Amino acid sequence: MRYAVTHKTTLKYASPVRLAQFNVRLRPVEWHGQTVSDYSLSVDPHPAKIAEGLGSYYVNEARFALHEPISELTIESRFTVDREEEPFFIAEGAGPGLVELRERAMRRPDLSALAPAAYIFPSPIAAPEAEIALWAGQFLDEAMPVMEAGRALMEAIHREFKFDGSATATDTAPIEAFRARHGVCQDFTHIMIIAARAHGIPAAYVSGYLRTFPPPGQERLVGADAMHAWVNLWCGEELGWIGFDPTNDKLADADHVLIAMGRDYSDVAPLDGTFRGSSQQKMLFSVDVAPLD
Repeated sequence: MRYAVTHKTTLKYASPVRLAQFNVRLRPVEWHGQTVSDYSLSVDPHPAKIAEGLGSYYVNEARFALHEPISELTIESRFTVDREEEPFFIAEGAGPGLVELRERAMRRPDLSALAPAAYIFPSPIAAPEAEIALWAGQFLDEAMPVMEAGRALMEAIHREFKFDGSATATDTAPIEAFRARHGVCQDFTHIMIIAARAHGIPAAYVSGYLRTFPPPGQERLVGADAMHAWVNLWCGEELGWIGFDPTNDKLADADHVLIAMGRDYSDVAPLDGTFRGSSQQKMLFSVDVAPLD
């Protein structure tokens, strides 16, 4: 599939703010099965300089500062992506068992952004939670192949949790969403990451986009999409990182466009920053993932 992706964010301040600095994480990283072209990032008001480079994990990051007072800022990311169909020959029983997987991950002499060891330990948002670990334990055993374990966790979250866009906020703790049994893709992703790590499975947070389909008989609404999140599990050297989408109970496929991968949302947030002032802030965004085929 080929998509044209547009992501527009507008920040409005009740009164002008000064010395605003921002980090933008919207440029897709290189990933198997997808080819990105014609990427552009526009910022209004335009900063004197935009510095681009790799972030702390597997994420592209653009950084800029605005020294003059601003009351509104618009950031727009655009690109075209060719997304190949995933080869779904991966058997449910594929991959090493959990004990072997854990040993392999810790033995690898690799501390790169894609090294499994970086995704075994706690992170700022995906901190250990005994309740989640105990809950996950009923679906797993030490001899279970990792693909089977990943599917079991994914299916359990999809079965037991209700999607509710108004139930949580960006800063809702994973344990709160877990206890309430509702939330959004960000919540479900963090819960699955905590569950997987508790049982020795390297688990990463993926930010990206998901192709959506309008209701039957209706035209698709331009700009009505949103960013999506899912989990990457390291399934051994033979399989590498495999995407599991607990919100939709499916492996990541040609409908998923990967932007970045980190330990949790804090590593891959599409936008964050600081400014000087005490003004209230309002954020508006629109996302469009338009099929070109």
